[in-house]
Amino acid sequence: MSTPDTSISTTQASEIIESVSSPGVVQDSLRDANVKVPTQAELSTVESKLATARSKKDTGDAAFKVGDVKSALRSYHETLLYLHGIDKNALKSLGLAVPSSPSSMSAVDQAAGAKDVTTEADMILEKVYANMSACHIKQENWKRAVDTADKALGKNASNSKALFRKAKALGELGFFEKAEIALNEIKKVAPNEAPMADAELARQRAMDRERQKAHDQKMRGWLSREKKQAASE
Repeated sequence: MSTPDTSISTTQASEIIESVSSPGVVQDSLRDANVKVPTQAELSTVESKLATARSKKDTGDAAFKVGDVKSALRSYHETLLYLHGIDKNALKSLGLAVPSSPSSMSAVDQAAGAKDVTTEADMILEKVYANMSACHIKQENWKRAVDTADKALGKNASNSKALFRKAKALGELGFFEKAEIALNEIKKVAPNEAPMADAELARQRAMDRERQKAHDQKMRGWLSREKKQAASE
């Protein structure tokens, strides 16, 4: 059985490449590919939401820098509200999206509005979730720190800050093996941060030994009481 012919002529390729740099032609390309083309009103709404989200994130960052964790979290939550359900097609039309893997996408895919893209909203979400994880660590809310770090990693699996925060929180929860996996991943995606990852790994191993020591002492005390109780009966 023959395979479909997906080749394009030189003239067609030139037209597609030109369309990527022309917003009006991008709209036509999206329409031709049966992709819903946002109206001007929808584009304006998305621009407004994105601008507000940027502002809320900046406010959260400023609050975190001065140690006001509660205010930072409040601003980050508000950022999420503005970005929730934002129209990706509109972001593409506004030029606020890039291919997640540019080298693996053809000009045809780009002109047709391929789904495998990272939008500015995705990038803001990644940073916000990573920063929320840092806030939760400050509050020693370890589970929430892991959850938000995971959400940041869902946007970018190579986010070394999110990996580090996830590892720290996992260690505090007693999941040392999982923490070690995350710390080793940091050394793969950000080799220059290997010393920091190794230092955290050493800290967690020492913490694990202390916990195990305390557990053993508790068990010995319990067994000793059991023996005394049995002897007196």
